[in-house]
Amino acid sequence: MILDVDTGNDDAVAIIMAATHPAIELLGCTTVAGNLSLEETTDNTLRVLNAIDRSDIEVHAGLSRPFAPKPYTSGANEVEDVFHESTLPVGTSGLQPLSRHGVEWLIETLRQTTRQVTLISVAPLTNIAAAITVAPDILDAIDEVVLMGGASTFGNRTLAAEFNMFTDAVAANVVLRAGITRLTMAALDATHEVLVSRDDLHRYRALGTRAGDVAAAVTEYYIDGYEASVSPVGVGSSAPPHDALCVAYAIDPKVLDITEAYVEVDTVSPHNYGRTTVDFHGYRGEPANARFAKHADSARFHRILDECLRGTCRAV
Repeated sequence: MILDVDTGNDDAVAIIMAATHPAIELLGCTTVAGNLSLEETTDNTLRVLNAIDRSDIEVHAGLSRPFAPKPYTSGANEVEDVFHESTLPVGTSGLQPLSRHGVEWLIETLRQTTRQVTLISVAPLTNIAAAITVAPDILDAIDEVVLMGGASTFGNRTLAAEFNMFTDAVAANVVLRAGITRLTMAALDATHEVLVSRDDLHRYRALGTRAGDVAAAVTEYYIDGYEASVSPVGVGSSAPPHDALCVAYAIDPKVLDITEAYVEVDTVSPHNYGRTTVDFHGYRGEPANARFAKHADSARFHRILDECLRGTCRAV
C-alpha cells in the first residue's frame, strides 16, 4: 500500500491503522497540501509515524498547490480551520522527508514494483492526478485506488462540495477519468455513518499503547471542531473519522456498502464547483467509473480500529 495524505487530524488515525495492521505493507506516504500547507502536512506525517515507532516508513513530500487553480473561493466553510492542527500534539520527530519529490517517487515505485499496489488517497488528488498524467503506464501496477472524497447528497466544504473534491476538482476528474479498473470512493454518505465519541477516546487511552494515545490526542481536537462548527453531523461529543474508513476498507472490504456508479466532478459552476455528480441509474449513458460507498458498517469499523490501537491486529 501507498498512502497519500494531507495530515491533519483524521489523516493521523488513517496513518496509524495502515502502519500497524499486519495485513498491510505500507511502502510509504506521500504528502500534499490540503487540510494544511505542504510543510505542515509533511511534518505532521513524520511526527505521527515517529510517535508510534514507525519512522522506518518512507515519507515523500509532494505538491504544494492544486493541479489546477480554483476559479471560485466563495461559499467556503468559515470554521474549517477548527478541525486540523498545524502541529499535531504527538511530540516532535526531528525528521525530514526522504525526498521532496513525491510524484516522482510514486511513479518510480509503481514502475519498479513486481506486485500490485493499493493506492489510498485521503487528501486532494493532486499528487495522484499529476503522476497519472505524467506516467499513465503506472495504472498497470495499481490493484485499486481507494479515496476519501465526494458525496451524493451534501457537502462539507460548501453546500454542494466535499473538501477534497473542492480543493482540487480538476485533479479529481483526471483520476476519475483515467480508466482505473477498481476505484473505490469512501464518500461523506458513508463516513458520516461512523462516529468516534469521547467515550471511545477514554477507551483508547486506557489501552496503554502509543497508538491508542496518539489516536485519542488527535481525535479529541477533531471532536472539538465538530462541536464548534455549524455541521449537523455528530451525536453529542463525537465526530466522523473520515480518512480512517479508507484504511479500514482496505483491511476488511465489508466495512463499506459499495454501489457501482458513474461519477464526475463539477469544475465550472460558481455554485456547484467541486460537487460530485453520482449517477447510480445510468441516466448519463456512461459506464460506471467508481465503486461508490453509500453506507458504512460502524461496528465493524470500530472493531478494526480497536484491534490496531490495541496491537492485536490479525492478518486477513
